[in-house]
Amino acid sequence: MEKANIKDTQDTKNKNLKLSFAKDKDEKKKKSKPREFIDALIYAGVVAFIIKILLFEAYRIPTGSMEKTLWVGDFLLVTKFTYGATSPRNIPFTDIRLPYFKLPGFKEPKRGDIIVFDFPGDRDEMESREVVNYIKRCVGIPGDTIHIMNKQLYVNGEKFENPPHSMFDNISRPEKFVNPRMFPKGSKWNEDWYGPIRVPKKGDKIKIDSSNYEGWKMFVMKEGHNIKMRSDKTVLVDDKELPSNEYTVERDYLFMMGDNRNNSLDSRFWGFMPVENVVGEAFAIYWSWDPSIPFSNLFDLIGSTRWDRIGSLIK
Repeated sequence: MEKANIKDTQDTKNKNLKLSFAKDKDEKKKKSKPREFIDALIYAGVVAFIIKILLFEAYRIPTGSMEKTLWVGDFLLVTKFTYGATSPRNIPFTDIRLPYFKLPGFKEPKRGDIIVFDFPGDRDEMESREVVNYIKRCVGIPGDTIHIMNKQLYVNGEKFENPPHSMFDNISRPEKFVNPRMFPKGSKWNEDWYGPIRVPKKGDKIKIDSSNYEGWKMFVMKEGHNIKMRSDKTVLVDDKELPSNEYTVERDYLFMMGDNRNNSLDSRFWGFMPVENVVGEAFAIYWSWDPSIPFSNLFDLIGSTRWDRIGSLIK
């Protein structure tokens, strides 16, 4: 009888253990579902972040500076790996810049490429007050000479064929007309008669004296140096006289222009674009619609979709 009671007690314990194990298992399952969902979100976020940093980034055309190659309301895929992806350049959703490193790319920017880049700032400012990306066509690489005569662009003395969808206004600007907004400061040019000017290449020597000091002062400062001119017209960089009044360029630069030539704030106005500011190459249009239609009119907005542009490769 005593043995039977011991056996019954043991069976009860085993049964309770099984019930407890099953209950724990059920609770674990119940808890794992929301946890699995959160884990999936985190995983998807990490993958999206890696794709955005290393492979592709979405970009929206906000202005008409590239019309009619790219229209306002086009949504693009930009390849980050083409010229070499970089770590984040700023804290997300802020204008706080970060030190960054660059990975090797597959090629260097070349003439004709449509490039997204970190805007280096206007002509007379050290850097852009906000972190913003621009998109323009590269028309000059380091060492090229840019010359515009009566709206026609020449590179190294040869005519640079206008892009197929380029646009020009009908205003005739005389060669002697001076636009004070042109780069470099003090130049006697306008947007239709510009240059000749050499796109700086690392190691180039730029002669700086009293005649062009104001024009090149900010360029030297953007390269990370102090520059001033004494009362005797001697130019000092980092408190040292320039040997033979020549400044040695420390970086490679590009010359960028919009395809809508008379409606584009580009290198003619704000200057050269450092190669290190390149973000990526415009690749394809994945969506396009009329951005003037508000989201409150959703059906009209969807109805404005430019189906013929979706999937187009950018050239």
